[in-house]
Amino acid sequence: MTDFWHSADTHVACAPGGHAEGLREFVDGTLGPRGWCLFQTSGTEGAPKWVALTKEALLVSARAVNAHYGVTPDDRWLLALPRWHVGGFGIVARAFAAGNTFETLPGKWHAEAFAALAARTQATLASLVPAQVFDLVAARITAPASLRAVLVGGAALGAEVAAAARALGWPLRRTYGMTETCSQVASQRVEDGDMEVLPIWDLHTGPDGVLTVKGPALARGYVSPAAAGWRWEPLSAENGLRTRDRVTLTTDGPRRLLRFTSRAAGQVKILGEFVSLGSLQETLDTLRLRLGLPTGDAAVCDLPDARAEARLVLAVSGISRADAERLQSALNESLRPFERVSCILPLARIPRSDLGKVRLDDLRADACSSACSSAPTSR
Repeated sequence: MTDFWHSADTHVACAPGGHAEGLREFVDGTLGPRGWCLFQTSGTEGAPKWVALTKEALLVSARAVNAHYGVTPDDRWLLALPRWHVGGFGIVARAFAAGNTFETLPGKWHAEAFAALAARTQATLASLVPAQVFDLVAARITAPASLRAVLVGGAALGAEVAAAARALGWPLRRTYGMTETCSQVASQRVEDGDMEVLPIWDLHTGPDGVLTVKGPALARGYVSPAAAGWRWEPLSAENGLRTRDRVTLTTDGPRRLLRFTSRAAGQVKILGEFVSLGSLQETLDTLRLRLGLPTGDAAVCDLPDARAEARLVLAVSGISRADAERLQSALNESLRPFERVSCILPLARIPRSDLGKVRLDDLRADACSSACSSAPTSR
């Protein structure tokens, strides 16, 4: 791995079955071979594009995360995220920067296999996404004693799911970041603590509360598909990256704290009121645990409505009609009247990214091409 990190070669983190024909050649020809690492964005909305990071930026981020958690050569990482996403590749960078080893969970994600491998290898550190934490809780799997921190990012983690995981011994640490920042911007140092901003980042919010990020681990730009092949879209280091996230920034002595509020792009308007789809998904996941519905899948999405601008539907996969109706009733009881789910939509699957995020654009398309299985109801 030493040769890789010191090489100026371009690395394209392409998922199995993915397509990136001509991307490496375009980047080398346009930007020059400077140790580029290209990752596809893992967001839920918008056209896919490639984020241009550098190996140097990944190591800057890795050292900052290692310092935040006091990582030493005696630590052992367990890699359960795909290396073609920055969350998984970031673990490889951290292990290299700290001189520790890591084990990789083979094959597809499986909660029992992950816990067994963590125990067998005496892993001390791991990184998961909320969907994986949900699976551990649903299966009631207790954490191996060797783990001292499990970093959770990629999407918002519901408070009740987090509490249930911690009751099973999982030492969760919430993180906030994105592909463009080589993973982390802020992270909990201790359980139930505030997310502390890593010292490499300069952050500020505008009047609308949307976060702008600057720092040495920030992406240099994007490469997007174009009619003639590829197109380069640089990011200004001086202006930084304006995210689509609303956050609150505060200080506590020397510590800078970040609290995630909402994702600006994940909101819809119903009868003039803003509704956060991310918050509804957290509530839905919590209710599935309360009702004993850990199998199958479910998600909330919006569809156009002539009167209300939008209406919400409950998409389910692998859940019986009776259980879906129980879930709809419980969800609607917890929501304001204009937020209530109007109908149940059975689907063959809920479209999700490799990291478990609901792909809202794909889900809306699937929902629009299918008829709701019941008339709108005010349950």
